[in-house]
Amino acid sequence: MTTKQINDLLSGGEFPEETSQRELIETHISWVILCDQFVYKIKKPVQYSFLDFSTLERRNYYCHREIELNKRLTLNVYLEVLPVRKSQDKIIIGGKEGTIIDYAVKMNRLDTEKQMDKLLTQHLVTESDIKKLAEKIASFHKNTTIIYEKDLSDIGKKFNDLAAEKKFITEQLGSTFGVIIANAIKFSDKFMDKNKALIAYRLREGFCKDCHGDLHSRNIFLLPDPVPFDCIEFNDDFRQIDVLNEVAFLCMDLDAFGRKDLSDLFLEYYNDFFPAMKSEKERDLFIYYKSYRANIRAKVNSLQAKSAATDEERTKSLAASEKYLYQMESYLKELRTDK
Repeated sequence: MTTKQINDLLSGGEFPEETSQRELIETHISWVILCDQFVYKIKKPVQYSFLDFSTLERRNYYCHREIELNKRLTLNVYLEVLPVRKSQDKIIIGGKEGTIIDYAVKMNRLDTEKQMDKLLTQHLVTESDIKKLAEKIASFHKNTTIIYEKDLSDIGKKFNDLAAEKKFITEQLGSTFGVIIANAIKFSDKFMDKNKALIAYRLREGFCKDCHGDLHSRNIFLLPDPVPFDCIEFNDDFRQIDVLNEVAFLCMDLDAFGRKDLSDLFLEYYNDFFPAMKSEKERDLFIYYKSYRANIRAKVNSLQAKSAATDEERTKSLAASEKYLYQMESYLKELRTDK
């Protein structure tokens, strides 16, 4: 679909049910439309090095894949894939009339006020919430598929991808950040080389799993039974990771909210339910994974700054990139201090 067709759907298109609300949330890879009772997610026809939604067939496939994978952690949230059709000048979700121009994932709409990131900003996340979430993720990790064939050392290469943003970040934020990036990459190379045996050991022991892949607070509803949603469907490599890498993402996110207390608590409960970190070396690996996750967020925000439609969006993305670069550096300093 095109942006114009999305706007036509919002302004005068047809949905399977009556709705008074049609709110658009746009990301770099999808359009998400919030209606009264349901949510419709349509993948953008884009292609990146890590993702290919360039054809109608691929978008249809990944819509079904999204439902299949997310049902592992959700109940009655991801419902079905519906065709998006164009009939004369009208865009229609569902139905049988018209030419299929795309596909939409239909989901039940949950209470957005219960999204974890919003609750964190209101200081409403409790120890009980953290314990339930840790138990849910630990149980999922215990039971999800083990991946034995994987080059986990490629994390170092992905860490180094930040170098591609160094010039832009230095131009926008100053030379200090170029130095931070260069030093981080240098440290990462040494750390990964030093810990090859540990990483290989964890692969053999079954700690690489088919995980969620994008586990952070915005992708979690803190209901009585926590609901992690929106796992990565478009790239198996991003999802099939060491469980400590997955946990590190959420803990890094909690740290970014200034809630290291909740971050530490989550890790403690998680490790009680599923002992995935048993040694000091594994603790160091966990901290490294937190730096890696901050690295990725810095890169993503840099890319968003480049493509921002307004100065306000650009400034916001650059500020976020700066924050995550400092956070990445702080974790690496922690590792240096420990040695």
